[in-house]
Amino acid sequence: MLNRRRFQFIAAVTLAALLPLGAHAEGKNPSKLRVALLPDENAATIIQNAQPLKRYLEQTLKKEIEVMVTTDYSSMIEAMRFGRIEVAYFGPFSYVLAKSKAPNIEPFAVGVERGSPTYQSVLIATAGGPVKTLADVRGKPFGFGDQASTSGHLAPRAHLLKNHQLNGETDYRPVHLGTHDAVARAVQAGQVPAGALSKTILDNLIAKGMVDANKIVQLELSAPIPNYPIAMQGNLTPELKEAIRAAFLQMKDAEILKSFRIEAFAATDDKAYDILRDTAQILKLDLGRMK
Repeated sequence: MLNRRRFQFIAAVTLAALLPLGAHAEGKNPSKLRVALLPDENAATIIQNAQPLKRYLEQTLKKEIEVMVTTDYSSMIEAMRFGRIEVAYFGPFSYVLAKSKAPNIEPFAVGVERGSPTYQSVLIATAGGPVKTLADVRGKPFGFGDQASTSGHLAPRAHLLKNHQLNGETDYRPVHLGTHDAVARAVQAGQVPAGALSKTILDNLIAKGMVDANKIVQLELSAPIPNYPIAMQGNLTPELKEAIRAAFLQMKDAEILKSFRIEAFAATDDKAYDILRDTAQILKLDLGRMK
């Protein structure tokens, strides 16, 4: 009996030593929450615009908040997968990819704009350029954003295939430019004759004078897309998860909501994003092999 107890004690100590350092230090209720925002525009601008969010969450949750912007979508997915962030504002498809790699993460809030938890991708062309209609894309380069972007890649690529029988593997040359604003600038300058990005982001870029509406042509819109979700690690304490959920769903600060380009947050769950998994199947995308 003594030997058995000694063995159990040694096994427990060994297991504890193998746990990540953070598990000893803070467990599932850390004193600091790392909140990652999607790198769909210039990182410095995103961080600056997120300062009211940081202050709000610190006051509401009584915790230190670190706002982060990763270098790209895949690094954000990996950070969530390996527990380097607690809360993340994902693009719809990047969330689906993250969920496929980290099944325990939980989406809990979705942005609402114009009264709807959906948005659209816009397919654009250079004004006066060689692409007058989407049929003209055949044989030419087409600008997308990040590979894990919904409105910057998945939705417009599916739109081209479903509505115009244009397959990115054979009928045109996909060019991934990273961010939505990079796509808009490249099309505006004629560096690529056509491309796609979030309609909301394009409208914002035009309103700020960063894109000249006279130098691009808006050709078509994609089908509605479930809006950007906010997800958190599933291993946080129930009390902390409820506090985080309430902080976003009860958010009323107009300045913070404007930084997200939304009117409010509404509750959501994983099933809301099944439509994107179906779209990925149509495009024959292997979620397990994508970054």
